[in-house]
Parts: sequence; C-alpha cells; structure tokens
Amino acid sequence: MIEINGLLKRFETTTALQNVSLRIEDGRILGIVGSNGAGKSTLLRTLAGIYQPDEGSVCVDGEAVYENTTVKSRIYFVPDSPHFEPGATLLSTAKLNAAFFPHFSWEKYKRLCETFPLDPKKRISAMSKGMQRQAALIAALSTMPDVLLLDEVFDGLDPVMRRLLKRVIAGEVADRQMTVLIASHNLRELEDFCDTVGLLHQGGVLLEKELDELKLGMHRVQVVFHESMTDEALHERFDLAAINRTGSLCTLVVRGEKKEIEREMAALEPQFCEFLALSLEEVFISEMEAVGYDFEQIVC
Repeated sequence: MIEINGLLKRFETTTALQNVSLRIEDGRILGIVGSNGAGKSTLLRTLAGIYQPDEGSVCVDGEAVYENTTVKSRIYFVPDSPHFEPGATLLSTAKLNAAFFPHFSWEKYKRLCETFPLDPKKRISAMSKGMQRQAALIAALSTMPDVLLLDEVFDGLDPVMRRLLKRVIAGEVADRQMTVLIASHNLRELEDFCDTVGLLHQGGVLLEKELDELKLGMHRVQVVFHESMTDEALHERFDLAAINRTGSLCTLVVRGEKKEIEREMAALEPQFCEFLALSLEEVFISEMEAVGYDFEQIVC
C-alpha cells in the first residue's frame, strides 16, 4: 500500500507540492491529471525516492521510500523522457537492471520482447520516440515492480501501441497486484484504464475519486417540460452540477442515483426526457465548476 501524508516539496522559493495526501491500495491504477507545472512529475519522483520530502511522509507498506534501497528495489519509475546509458541497447539495459533489481525476470523480459516488436541489440538512441518508450516499459516491467510510476507514458505512441501498453499493464495488475501511478495531461487517455483519477493543481490535490463513483453518481439529462420550470425550481428538486437551456430543451447534469432521478423526472411529466452518457472529462468539468474552478484553465 502507498501512503502519502501531508507531503510538501519545495525547490528554493517554488513550492512544487503542498499538503498532498493519498492512500493507494495494492493492485490499483491511479491516474494523476493536471497541467504542466501542476506537480505531477515531482510527485512521482518523490514517490520513487529521487526527491526527499521537505515535510510529510511517503511510504510503501509502512516504510519510508527515500534512501531505502529495499523499498526502492520494488519501485520502477519511467520518466517523461526515459534515460538510457550512452550506447545502450535493450539487452544491455536488461543486464544492468538484472544487477540492481532482485526480482528481475529474464522470462518476463523475453516475453515482452516478443510482445513489443523491438530489436534487443539495436542502440536505443537510434530508435524513434515511441520505440524508446516501448524499450523503457520493457525494462520497467522486466524488474517485476510492485509499484510502477509512469510519467506521460502514452506520449509518442500510436493508438495501436497505446492499446497494447494498457493491456500489458492491466495484465500485470491483475496477475501480480502491481500498483500503478500514471501522470498525464490527457484525461481521455486515462478514462478506460484507471480505477481512480486525481486532479493535481498548483501542487495540491483538488479532487480524487474512483471512476465508478464519478460516473455512476452523475448523469446528463435532456428534458423538455410541458410547463416552464425555472432554474431555481430545478435546483430545489435535483442536486444539479450544471444546467443549460437551448430554446425549450433543458440539459441538466444531475448528481445522484439514476433510478431516483428518473422517478423525480417522471413526477414532473415532461414532454421529452432522455439520459445520456457523460465522458470522464465532462464529469470533471462539472465537479470543478461546482467548487468554483475552471477545469479548462487547470488542465490546458
């Protein structure tokens, strides 16, 4: 289990992380979304033991990560610009990792090399950006980490490779209860992949919720009433996150259980009523607007 409590990280006069607290169970995939400079990379680097917390604690299974080689051997961090030794190949990188990570698996390495179409003896520096990311992931997963930290891992990958990567990681999570933290500025990439999504802004966590809770607890309803309903009357009847009108058509974003909302709507005897699916981005926009933030300004 990962436990982050009251984490503060500063760089000279800049506060990168402020009072960050997260609790992540084993076998979960947590997506961290936020704009550039929100603190996503700093959070991952602190969790990887690269940075020392200025205040607070970062622990895995109750043990602090920083300067703890035993815990760090169970963690693998893939940065947004993966680093390899000069002249490194996938094979030489695997040999290096095998020397430092006690759970390194050559069997896993060979299986991943069959999955991802890379030449193990080709210099990684001569590969494309997308291929370098694949090489970094092969190197990471071959160490059999308990915690995998990924920073903008989908950047530079084509749609086929993104789907393959998600499938491979999900398989590791299911088989070994590996825990994954993945930072991205693209909420759409995380929608079909993560169990939980957290929104990081200016070094703090604005929102962290399970996807099922987010999606099942919010609904978009398009409705036309026989008689005019004021915004005030609708707010009194429903827990509204948003309301928009186009002529007689009223589009509501409503919090609550779908069956209860359907009953309340039916009692109003609308001329037309339809429930529509909300994307994860739309859910986040509604949640942020409800607490006074402009979601588009935060993630763009």
